[in-house]
Parts: sequence; C-alpha cells; structure tokens
Amino acid sequence: MISQAVSGLRVGRETVRRFRQSGPWGMRYAGLTGSGFHVVLRGSGWLVPLDAPPVALHPGDVVLITSGADHGLSHAPCGLDGLPQVTLSLDQPAAGPADFEFLCGAYRLDHGQVHPYLTVMPGLLVVSPDHERFPALRSVIELLDDDAAQAQSQAQTQTQAQAPTGKSVTRSALLDLMLVHVLRQWMEDEGSQGPALSDPAIASALRTIHGEPQTQWTAARLSETVGMSRVAFTRRFTSVVGKPPMTYLRNWRLSCAARLLRETDAPLAAIARQVGYSTEFAFAGAFRREYGVSPGRFRHAEAHPH
Repeated sequence: MISQAVSGLRVGRETVRRFRQSGPWGMRYAGLTGSGFHVVLRGSGWLVPLDAPPVALHPGDVVLITSGADHGLSHAPCGLDGLPQVTLSLDQPAAGPADFEFLCGAYRLDHGQVHPYLTVMPGLLVVSPDHERFPALRSVIELLDDDAAQAQSQAQTQTQAQAPTGKSVTRSALLDLMLVHVLRQWMEDEGSQGPALSDPAIASALRTIHGEPQTQWTAARLSETVGMSRVAFTRRFTSVVGKPPMTYLRNWRLSCAARLLRETDAPLAAIARQVGYSTEFAFAGAFRREYGVSPGRFRHAEAHPH
C-alpha cells in the first residue's frame, strides 16, 4: 500500500534542494500540494508545525510531510507566522560548513491529489532513521544529496530544458525510495499497519483496485470480492479511505493514466484501455474533468516544463 501511495505522487514534479543556514535563521513552507521531506545533515534546529509545539531536530532526523502540511524550520522555537516563506534561490551556498544543513525533497502536484492513504496519516512525521533495520536509507540520502549538488551546479550553466533526460527518472526513483523507507520505519516504530491496512476487507479491496484498474468494477462487484454487502462495503470504504469506492477507483485510474502520460509514449487509446476506459473519448473527458487539461496537453506540459 505504501508503494502504491508513493507511486501516485509521480504525477508531480520532483525537486531536491540542499539548504545551508548560519546564525539566526528560519523559513516557512506553505502551500505545498504534494508530499516531501527534510533530512538534517548537520547541526540542530527546530521543526515548527502550524498547530503544535516546536520539535527539536538533530543530525540524521527526517521530517516527512505526508500531504503538504504548512510548517517551518528555524534555529530556535518560534511561531510559524513569524517565519518568512522559503525562497528557492539557485545560487550556490557559500563554501565551508554552516550551522545547520539539510536536504529538502518533494513531489509538487500541479494536477491531481495526494493519495488518500497519505492524507489520513499525521501531516508531519519525525523519524530518526534506524540504519540497521533500513540500511539502504543511508545510501539513498547520500545519492539524493549528490543529486541536489549536481542540480544546483548545473542550474548555473544551463537551463532545465537542456538537462539530461535521465536525471528526472533517477531522481524520482530516489524520492520514491526515501518516502517508502521512512514511512515503513515510522509504521514499525509506531506499531501501526497504516490507515487502511488495519481493516483487512478494505485493504483487500484497495489491492484489487490497484492491481486491476482496467477491470469494469462496480461497488457491488468490489463488495463481492471481500464478502460484504454493497451498502456495508460502501459505508466502511468511505469511512476508512475518505471517499466512496467508485470515486477512489476513478481517481486511481486517472492517476495511473497521468503517470503513463508522463513516463511513456504510449498512444492515448492504449492508455485508456490500460486504465479501464472503453474509448479514448471517454478517457479524455474524465481526464479533463479531473486535471483541468486534456491528456495531450498534460503530456506536452510534462515533456516541456517551464
């Protein structure tokens, strides 16, 4: 389920930045539609949530932003309202160590929504990585840090349109691994199976939807697969997931289609069939209602970002 939720973020644009701060400093992250993280590389600081007390951060700590919660980072405890909005300058930081250094990565969604599995989790999670249980996490962080340094250096010499096409694919894979490993450790530490996995019937229905989006599902057919009445299934699914099963199915199909448009050159008719639409026309209409643009325009925009 975690992997499915994270893969849905690939519709968005991936970003990785390294920040270095010294002296009194602070920054606010607001208005993010998507999911992301901060990794403390050096020094100590504070996470500043919107509606909770500040949390001390130390080297190695990871802050996971599951679904775009407003928050801030600062050299000292403070209120979120007093922090300036972060600016993503492309200037290289000054040479030499800083008081506080951290890595910031995110999927920013221009279209679509964060997967319901992530939206029902706490908005901000703080994890101290256990490299014995998750040894790959250290390597993922190092690779993301290298990628951020290369991207910032490259930005000074060429435009994004001139960047190697393989870099985006590599960065997406690293972001996926980072989010998956951190979420899994958090759930193990909390003794949690996650929001939907604690309900076996709904977890089974979600696996069915994720594995077979092309099948012509109805609420009645889905309820039969988990041995429940249609009414009881619809009520429980909506309670656990936050939306009715057919709405979730439509959102998932179109999320899958958006990823295929972004990552493949498959014809629109083939993508329509792969995600459960009988005609390209029906698919295009549903996609436009969900994302506000036609599939063709979406593909063009993703291939030629501003």
